[in-house]
Amino acid sequence: MSDKTSPDNPFEDMIPSRSFLEPRMPLDGKTILVTGGTGSFGRKFTETICREFKPKKLIIFSRDELKQYEMAQDFSPSDYPFLRYFIGDVRDEARLDQAMRDVDVVIHAAALKHVPIAEYNPFECIKTNVMGAENVVRAAIKRGVSHVCALSTDKAANPINLYGASKLAADKIFTAAQHMGGEGGPVFSVVRYGNVVGSRGSVIPYFRKLVDDGAKELPITDPRMTRFWITLEQGVNFVLSSLAMARGGEIFVPKIPSMSTAELARTMAPNLPHKIVGIRPGEKLHEIMVPEDDSRTTVELADRYAILPAHSAKIMARYLATGGKLVPDGFQYASNTNPEQLDGEALRALIGEAAAA
Repeated sequence: MSDKTSPDNPFEDMIPSRSFLEPRMPLDGKTILVTGGTGSFGRKFTETICREFKPKKLIIFSRDELKQYEMAQDFSPSDYPFLRYFIGDVRDEARLDQAMRDVDVVIHAAALKHVPIAEYNPFECIKTNVMGAENVVRAAIKRGVSHVCALSTDKAANPINLYGASKLAADKIFTAAQHMGGEGGPVFSVVRYGNVVGSRGSVIPYFRKLVDDGAKELPITDPRMTRFWITLEQGVNFVLSSLAMARGGEIFVPKIPSMSTAELARTMAPNLPHKIVGIRPGEKLHEIMVPEDDSRTTVELADRYAILPAHSAKIMARYLATGGKLVPDGFQYASNTNPEQLDGEALRALIGEAAAA
C-alpha cells in the first residue's frame, strides 16, 4: 500500500506512513469502556491498550458470556488488573448507565452488522444500532464522560440497505449529541471505514477456507464490484488518533486503498475460475465513504478526511487554520474512483501485515 500523499498536501511531513499513529490520545490513568468489546475490533483494541498504555480501567461491555469467557483466557484480569468484563446490552440504558460510572472514554463498537440478516430482522437491527446509540449518548452525558467515539461503516454513506441506514441514523445521533451535552459535555465523534482484512465475516477468510477445502471455483457477486480495505491494527490506531483530534461532531474517514473483489479472488487463487453469483439483497456495487452532498463541509488532512458539523464555523476555521483544506465542490470518496487501488502484490502485503499484527 502506498504511503504517498498529494504533493500539495500541507500535512505531507506530519504523518509519514498510513499507520494512523499520530496524534494519539494519552490513555494512561483513564477509565475506558468498549461496547461490543468481544468483537474483532474490541479484541484488537484491548490488545493494543494492554500493550501500549496503563489505563486505570478497561471495561469490556458485551452481551455474550461465552465470548467474554473466551476473551478472558487471552486477556486475564490476573495478568492485566485494570481489565473488567461487564455483561450487558446497549439496548439496556440502565445497564449502560451503571457501566459508565466514572468512565472517561467510550468506544462504541457494538452493532448488528450482517447485511442480509439485518434485512430479514429489521426490528432487531434498529433496536441495537439506533436505539442502542441513543442509549450510549444518554448514559455518556449523564455520567460526564469526556470522549465518545462511535464506529461507523462505509455502508452508512448513501445507504441502500437497512444496516447502512441504521448506521447512518446512529452517525446522526452521535454528531447531534454534541449539542445535547452542552458546554463541558462529552466530545462526540464518529469514525467511518471500509472492510477489515481478516475480520469475522470478511470475504478474505471465506475465500481462504474455500481454497483450503479444495474448491474448484470461487463465487464472485459481480466482477466490477470494489471495496475499501483496512487492517484491524490500522482501524484501532485510526480510532485512537481520531479521539485525540476530535473537537466535537466530526465523522473521520481514513485514506485507505480499494480493490475489486474479482482481483482479490485472482490474487488469492490465481488458478481457480470464478462463478458469478449475483449481488446479494441490500449490497452495493461500489462503496462510498464521503458522499458528494457532504463535500461542502469536508476537509482533507494528510491521512484522512473529516466531515465536519455543518452548523459549526468555529470547528471548520480551526481545521483550516491548522493546515486542513476544503475538498473541491462535488467531491466524493468512492471505492471505484479512489486513486489508490491495490494490486495483487500490495494485497498480499496487506494480508501479511494483518496476519502479523
